[in-house]
Amino acid sequence: MKTEKEYDVVIIGGSYSGLSAALALARSLRNILIIDSGSPCNAVVSYSHNFLTHDGESPATLARVSREQVLKYENVEFHRGQANSIVSQSGKYRVLTTTGQSFTCKKLVFATGIIDILPPIPGINECWGKTVLHCPYCHGFEVKGKTTAVLATSEQAFEYVMLLTNWTDRLHVITNGTSPFSEIQQHLLAKHNVQVHVEPLVALNHNAGQLQSIQFADGTSFSTDVLYTRMPFLQKCALPQELGCAIDTQGYIITDASGKTNVAGIYACGDNTSKNRTISNAVAMGTNAGMAINKELTVESY
Repeated sequence: MKTEKEYDVVIIGGSYSGLSAALALARSLRNILIIDSGSPCNAVVSYSHNFLTHDGESPATLARVSREQVLKYENVEFHRGQANSIVSQSGKYRVLTTTGQSFTCKKLVFATGIIDILPPIPGINECWGKTVLHCPYCHGFEVKGKTTAVLATSEQAFEYVMLLTNWTDRLHVITNGTSPFSEIQQHLLAKHNVQVHVEPLVALNHNAGQLQSIQFADGTSFSTDVLYTRMPFLQKCALPQELGCAIDTQGYIITDASGKTNVAGIYACGDNTSKNRTISNAVAMGTNAGMAINKELTVESY
């Protein structure tokens, strides 16, 4: 009978945070398995910024080089697939994949990211990650000074709009039929020449993902180069919740500073734990988780 191989750590999610955790653990002489489905949430983005020494590189290139560097360590293995279920057995975890394979480990890391939920607006899928953007720190410099729209429908919208005035003075706000701003906020927006459109948004007119104009329900429209919006999201992987990991009110996995969840032996890092969706932050969280897990394994065996 074939014996199932046991790893010190199985990392589910092989993008920046998962690979960073794997690197820290590999250099700590731990036996690691990375399980990755090959579908990162930033797949549509053509460039990445605010990552020192790699500013302007494509996320795909960064991921490829990172994977090559991590897999040079003989104690790291890579499995292309998706974790289907996980069971706890005698203080360890058994991970089953959609391909029918199973792996056992002492510790688990979820670096599985999130899924943005795009609203059913014609044109938004084609523009997402190109001219419909979520983060001015990631993309603002490239579109500075351009005519910019903001889809702002929540009570937190004013702070987002206020922030964007740093990158452009040609700013339009779309409230999509809602009224999220107080009288004082409306006065401040007018003071900074921010135009507010209350009509419901019905379509984004574009050319191969390059936004051209915003179409409203009353038949009016205006030209714009960029639209910012913060999409609602879901956890890409439901397994942490199924295992009992706590989720906060915004939908993120709750961890301490090291990435440790409330469930013994389970860590999480990356976009599934933080609204700070930058590669540099994901890498830092992965490194912290890897070091913390190594320390925990060392203490447990001492």
